[in-house]
Amino acid sequence: MSTETTPATPAPDAALGLGPTLECVTVKVWELPVRVIHWTVFLSVVALSITGFYIGTPFVRVSPEPGFLMGWMRAIHNLAAFVFIAAILARVIWAFTGNQWARWDQFIAVSKERRTNGWDGFRFYAFMTSKPPAVLGHNALAGATYLVLFAMFLTQIVMGLALLSLETEGFLASTTGWVFTVLPIPWVRFIHHLIMWLTWGFVVHHLYSAILFDTEEKTGVLSSIFTGWKRMPVDRL
Repeated sequence: MSTETTPATPAPDAALGLGPTLECVTVKVWELPVRVIHWTVFLSVVALSITGFYIGTPFVRVSPEPGFLMGWMRAIHNLAAFVFIAAILARVIWAFTGNQWARWDQFIAVSKERRTNGWDGFRFYAFMTSKPPAVLGHNALAGATYLVLFAMFLTQIVMGLALLSLETEGFLASTTGWVFTVLPIPWVRFIHHLIMWLTWGFVVHHLYSAILFDTEEKTGVLSSIFTGWKRMPVDRL
């Protein structure tokens, strides 16, 4: 774990009941691959949402040939989809090879300590306490939310590939065609579209939570996704 000790800092942390002055450490929490994956997923979701919304509801025509813009939207959508899949696969791999804050047990609360931390997180989000859970990475409740998000992403990927297989033959059709034996095509399209909106709901909540924790803890949550570094009082490590 990379750390740097910083001078004692005054009372922003006193509101958390941590005393008037504190010695803090600066810790490298988010490794470069985690940060790159984070922004790759976000940009992919933006591209997929814009193009996917257009594919479902074409609202612009800039060429005498109606298929021109739609063709570009589909091409960009498919490219962004494979970038998205690669980023998700990379994040799964990093959950087994990254540092302690990137690993899979941050998303599945297998230890009693993480389960207690999850309850503390729930109490904080529910305004039952003013003290956020003491954790450098994701608190356990946030980790569980990410697990649900990744389940949504997996569903989105499978359904997206199944829809793409309708236009192709071979590997995709043979590996994802089973989807249409479970759900009819209109339902697959509906769920694929619904998950897009649920993802944007998560984005709004994610930004709100980051701002909330950054305001309450003064630990650099927002800047950490760019730099990787967070600050934390020594007695909370």
